[in-house]
Amino acid sequence: MKIRQASFALRVVRRRAGDAAILYRRSLDEQLNERLTRVTSISPLAFASAAALIRQAVREGSREAGGKPSSKTRGTLEPGPFYPLDPDWGARVACFAMIASGLRNADRLHRSAGHLQSSDPGEAAWWFGLMRNGRLVRTRRALRILLEAVK
Repeated sequence: MKIRQASFALRVVRRRAGDAAILYRRSLDEQLNERLTRVTSISPLAFASAAALIRQAVREGSREAGGKPSSKTRGTLEPGPFYPLDPDWGARVACFAMIASGLRNADRLHRSAGHLQSSDPGEAAWWFGLMRNGRLVRTRRALRILLEAVK
C-alpha cells in the first residue's frame, strides 16, 4: 500500500530517551483536501513496549496488492519516512497510543499491546471512534482497564 492510499500513517522519530513515533490519520481539511492529521504521539517507553504490535501493523500496511510483504519492511523501523497502515491495524495502533499516554509501567503496556494485537479490528475501530468523538477521558479509562494497562 502506498502512503497516499493509507488511512493511517506512522512516522518514527528519534528522541533523547530513544525512538518514539507519531501517528497520523487521513482526514479532510477546510478546503476538502485530504491531509494526514496528527492523532497522537507514542512515547519511547510505549514504543519499545509495543514493538511487536507496531512492526506487525507496518508489515501488514506495506503489503503489496498481491498480498506479499514489501521488501522495505523486513528490517528495523528507521526514523524519517512515513509508514502506511491499513484501517484495521491503524485503529489498533491508535487505541494503543491513546491509552499509553501518561503510563509508565512497561510490563502493563506490553500486555495491553498484546491484547490489542489479537483483538478484533472492528472493536478497535469502535473504541477509537469513541475516544475521538469527545469522550476521551472516560473511554480511555475503560479501555485501559479492559486491556490491563492499569489496575
